[in-house]
Amino acid sequence: MSEVLKRYEAWIKEASLPDYLKMELQSIVGNYKEIEDRFYQKIQFGTGGMRGLLGAGTNRINIYTIRLVAEGLALHIQNHGEIAMQKGVVIAYDTRHFSEQFALEIAKTIGKYGIRVYLFEESRPTPELSFAVRQLGAFAGVVVTASHNPAEYNGFKVYGEDGGQLPPAASDQIVRFMDSIENIFSIDIQDENTMIKNGFLHYILKEIDDAYQECLLTLSEIELHSIKETLSIIYTPLHGSGLMPVTTGLKRFGFHNVTVVPEQADSDPDFPTVSYPNPEERQAFELAIQLGHKKEAELLLATDPDADRLGVAVRKDDGNYELLTGNQLGALLLNYILLQKNLKNEIPGNGIVLKTIVTSELGRAIAEKFGVHTQDTLTGFKFISEKIEEYNSSGQFKFLFGYEESYGYLIGEFSRDKDAVQAALVTSEMAAYYKSIGISLFDALTNLYNEFGYYKESLKSITLEGKDGQDSIGQIMSGLRNHPPDSIGGIRIIALEDYKKRTRHEIHGESIPISLPEADVLKFFLEDDSWVCIRPSGTEPKCKLYFGVRKGSAEEAEAALRMLEKDLMERIVL
Repeated sequence: MSEVLKRYEAWIKEASLPDYLKMELQSIVGNYKEIEDRFYQKIQFGTGGMRGLLGAGTNRINIYTIRLVAEGLALHIQNHGEIAMQKGVVIAYDTRHFSEQFALEIAKTIGKYGIRVYLFEESRPTPELSFAVRQLGAFAGVVVTASHNPAEYNGFKVYGEDGGQLPPAASDQIVRFMDSIENIFSIDIQDENTMIKNGFLHYILKEIDDAYQECLLTLSEIELHSIKETLSIIYTPLHGSGLMPVTTGLKRFGFHNVTVVPEQADSDPDFPTVSYPNPEERQAFELAIQLGHKKEAELLLATDPDADRLGVAVRKDDGNYELLTGNQLGALLLNYILLQKNLKNEIPGNGIVLKTIVTSELGRAIAEKFGVHTQDTLTGFKFISEKIEEYNSSGQFKFLFGYEESYGYLIGEFSRDKDAVQAALVTSEMAAYYKSIGISLFDALTNLYNEFGYYKESLKSITLEGKDGQDSIGQIMSGLRNHPPDSIGGIRIIALEDYKKRTRHEIHGESIPISLPEADVLKFFLEDDSWVCIRPSGTEPKCKLYFGVRKGSAEEAEAALRMLEKDLMERIVL
């Protein structure tokens, strides 16, 4: 019998298995492909935690795989000694299926070791969890979420004591502890009431909400009371955890003409009004756009279920709404923040902007105008938070703004992960500022393009699920790495950065070391300042291809982008 079938048999015979999981396994008897997908591996835990389909099996999210990671985290904390155990862990969760139950399972798994646990009483956003870790001086944090994935997913994200996602060394140690556990069903849990009685479980909510909101207020750059009161805003939490912090924050910022999309205000784990709750997609904005037309709203805001990503749509002169990309909103926010600080003479000489290697170069051009340095990081906001901590310790740079193309922004470093609550409040204030000088956010974006050139970017994803898909993604990367093209879209390649080898190879020139950490990423630089980047997703069964161009007009940029996309996609033969 294969190892896959042995694992399947062990699970289906397990006496403690809940009926709903046992019935699920019984329904796939004889379906080897389905069994293999659930049992060919343990669900992967990396520097971003773990994320996957809910269900029975070692390659699914369920109470047993949740306990397994929680056990690894508990042993990691215990390994750091009594002080780390006393500092403890903060646990938050979003509105997904089983999120609240999983959060308590994590608490009970960790608590049996005598480690202090702070557990949110209600669902709260990922950035508020990051804030709470710092506010409470905890050693670690956990949020149960699958971010913007469809309803059938959930996940487990781990944070360090700086409030940032766990660095690779700590994640590797957790994995080693997880691998040392031979029987996943042998993991014990503590009784909730016993933990409370012994002082190891503390429920939290209002004190963290209040402290977080006070920090959010520090991000306000301007007053403009009359304009803020009349600016018409539509907000949707997409059935997620952003409702309370965003609406409270907007009110405290002075925005009172705010309407929440009623059909999407409820915390519904099925996300019934959207295909999936991703504010990057137009379909997530359909109800907000309909309500926006009725209210003649100037600004539409949407947050994903754990409120770390913000999507924005702005009204144009013709009354229609333009959805901003992550790169566009990031450029607008950066320009607004630096503009306001410059007016107050508050830009430090060592100011720095942090962005990822797949984020638009428009941000670099804007920062340069204000005399601010820009530093690239690998994809993933954990690398931005690591740099913030590094620069705070060294004093080399003063953090001013961080963002990534996938709709993640950080303005105030009291959180150390992308924060859609922060971004929603500052975006609203930015809209009020531009309204005060007679232009819309769309006009402001057009002005940036006129000043710096038309930067345009796109992302193509190839979804390849299961073991076969994982192998195919590996073949795509090795093929491009071992046999790189000479040109893409008819434009000659002048350099290749291979982050797995940590080298930048100049075509017909020397190879230069790359200081960023090792990663399975390739980035091609073209002679017309265009670029292409390819990487496997760290959280989804996808190979992601990023494209960026800069041209003299919107039409030229669009044509150049389509040419790059067409050429590279045709080269990838699956």
